[in-house]
Amino acid sequence: MQGPIDIGDGQLACARRSPPTSEDIRAQLERIVASPEFPNSGHGHAFLRYVVEETLSGRAGRIKGYSIAIEVFNREEGFSQDDPVVRIEAGRLRRTLERYYLVAGQNDPVVIDIPKGKYVPFFTWNGSMVEPGGVKSEQLPEPSTAADVIPRQRNLVIVLSALSVLACIALLAYWVVGPPTSEVSARSGIASPDGPTLVIAPFANLGEGPDAKLYALGLTEELLTVLPRFKELKVFGRETSEALPPETDASHIRGKLGARYLLAGGVRVSDSRVRVTARLLDTATNAILWSQTYEDDLQSRSLFAIQSDVADKVAIAVAQPYGIIAQAVAANPPPEDLDAYGCTLRFYAYRAELSVEKHAEVRECLESAVARYPSYATAWAMLSIGYLDEDRFKYNLRSGSPAPLERSLNAARRAVELDPGNTRALQALMTALFFNQQLPESLRVGEQAHATNPNDTELMGEYGTRLALGGQWERGAAVLQQALLRNPGGGGYYHGTRALAAYMLRDNDTALAEIRQANLQKFPLFHLIAAVIYAERGMMEDAKREGATFVEMRPAFLANLPAELKIRNIPPEDQDRMLAGIRKAGLPIPADTAASISSPSAGSDLQPQ
Repeated sequence: MQGPIDIGDGQLACARRSPPTSEDIRAQLERIVASPEFPNSGHGHAFLRYVVEETLSGRAGRIKGYSIAIEVFNREEGFSQDDPVVRIEAGRLRRTLERYYLVAGQNDPVVIDIPKGKYVPFFTWNGSMVEPGGVKSEQLPEPSTAADVIPRQRNLVIVLSALSVLACIALLAYWVVGPPTSEVSARSGIASPDGPTLVIAPFANLGEGPDAKLYALGLTEELLTVLPRFKELKVFGRETSEALPPETDASHIRGKLGARYLLAGGVRVSDSRVRVTARLLDTATNAILWSQTYEDDLQSRSLFAIQSDVADKVAIAVAQPYGIIAQAVAANPPPEDLDAYGCTLRFYAYRAELSVEKHAEVRECLESAVARYPSYATAWAMLSIGYLDEDRFKYNLRSGSPAPLERSLNAARRAVELDPGNTRALQALMTALFFNQQLPESLRVGEQAHATNPNDTELMGEYGTRLALGGQWERGAAVLQQALLRNPGGGGYYHGTRALAAYMLRDNDTALAEIRQANLQKFPLFHLIAAVIYAERGMMEDAKREGATFVEMRPAFLANLPAELKIRNIPPEDQDRMLAGIRKAGLPIPADTAASISSPSAGSDLQPQ
């Protein structure tokens, strides 16, 4: 028979100790807000006081994002919850509390914690656990008669004792075997980790008369519409923007809202000319990261056309995946940031290089991200691409079931289910469907995604690739060209796919120019396309060098050419040109393989992407 379990004096004390009282909790609250380790930036002090006092007053059930926005952030009734101000500030508050208890509060008697995905605080003794809100006897309603007192007190003592014992057992189990899955899931219920945050100040009226004011208001509204479509960026909503004066400085935004970036500018109207200036500032340093001036003629274009065009150009420059904010975050990430959100930065770095080494790192990072944040749609979408690259590029292929293509499609569908309007999710679904041989559905999803955010050049390049490889070479080339014009600094795979499209359209000058700009030395298929294009131009020494590099990197590709082409949907009528180019480059193709290339079931995706 098993002997009695010795849980020790400390654990017995845990089992016997009552939860913190209101006085204990309020004393701890004052201790926290008075500490230099809990700076009064943003609305941290007011936020913490509000949720603590509401809970202690028995009103924990009404602590919602909506009530916090109105009572802490002074939003008007009818506040739109599209504004992420409460969610962002809650994330900052949690990190500040965590830092406080690691430094100044290590030996404090009471711990105040706000779990992720929730706004109701937990109150615990340092080293123990109790129920949310620190429920205690004096918080319960008084019994109406003396006869009720003794039974209710007895029941209360029994319940609290049982809860304390169970809490201590749970705590012991936590330290011995780790947190249970349900707790991890509950604490990971937030939709996504904190990413870069942007506030759009109302554009200033720098002209005279009512027209300039109208243009400034219209442009601000247009920016508030197009920028939130980029899901890797959190944009404060209309209520926040409207409450700011046009001349708001960056330090005010940092101190009051905690946002990392401020977009500001002005509109000047003179006769028939309109000039718009826009600038992006880092609120931590007040540095101008980017600025641009746009001019137009009001006689030749309408007000709405000008507003839309300027807003699109600003969004492309600032918010798209390879834009100013992404570059700034990658170069100087905030110290609390590079965990799950950092995986998205690694994903884009991988897409720019397409190396097998970076693929392994990114896939592992994204798998960890979705485990911690199960509702993070963008991470699911990027993981879908990572799984897909196991199959189409033969990168870090895992054995077992389900197969990479199935895992890719499942992850993409999960991303769309979580956030149907997420451009990256739709991009992943389009690509996964394409490689699962569902071409019409793939292109339909791609068209939907492009309509959802026509300024996203990452999506635009992928959509152009799918159109081209699906047989619409000319249309795909046009979409790819548009992506390159809007985002010259985008991934080299834009240029590689554009080069392949030009080769298929017999535009050899463009094919040569584009492949030279692709420069994806760690990506095998880049070398195959380069070999084919160089051979077409008679540059045989270059063609042989690239061909040899490709065979060394992917030795089994040519022997399996029919299968490689089939999965990539190149129409049968285009396969002969692909085969001729590979032969011209001097690459060895088995006779039986060449004979089967023109079968109706074949297809290909020889683009660096």
